[in-house]
Amino acid sequence: MYEEIKEKAQEAIRALLEVAYLEKGDIFVIGCSSSEIVGETIGKGSTFEAAKAVFEGVNPILQEKGIYLAAQCCEHLNRALIVEKACAKEHGLEIVSVRPQIKAGGSFATAVYEGFSAPVAVEHIKASAGLDIGGTLIGMHLKDVAVPVRLPVNMIGKAILLAARTRPKYIGGSRAVYE
Repeated sequence: MYEEIKEKAQEAIRALLEVAYLEKGDIFVIGCSSSEIVGETIGKGSTFEAAKAVFEGVNPILQEKGIYLAAQCCEHLNRALIVEKACAKEHGLEIVSVRPQIKAGGSFATAVYEGFSAPVAVEHIKASAGLDIGGTLIGMHLKDVAVPVRLPVNMIGKAILLAARTRPKYIGGSRAVYE
C-alpha cells in the first residue's frame, strides 16, 4: 500500500511540474492528510507511514529540480509550514519556534521535519504551485493568482487530490499587452 502511495505522489508531482513552469528556488507547498489517504476522516486516523511515503515520493523530484518543498502543518499549528532553513533564508521568511508532532502539526509535516537536513518552521509563504492531498486547504500559501490544474491522478490512496499552479497578475486594463 505504501509503495502505491509513493508512486501516486510521484505521478502527481511530475504531472504538475510539467505545467507549472517552476524555476530553481521556487517554493512548492504540499498539504497532506494521511488520515484521508488511509480512508479516515481528516485528523482522525493519522499514519506516519503514509505521510512518509508521500514525502519519499515527492522530495527527491523537487530536490533534483532545485525547488523547495514546504509542508503545511495542521490547524493545531495554525497551518505553519516546514521548510529547509536555506529556503527560509533565500526567501526572507521569518522562522518561528515549533516542532511538528503527529497530533500537533500532522504526520506529513513531522515526516518532512525528520527528513530534511535543516528543517525550520515559518508562518507564511507564497508558493508557486502545490498539491492538496485530502482537503487540507493550501490556498492561503499560494501566490495571489492560483490556477487549478487537472492531473491524470486525482486520488492518493483514498484522499482526493487537488493541484494548483500560479501565474502573475494581469494588470493595466484594455491597452495592456500580456505574454
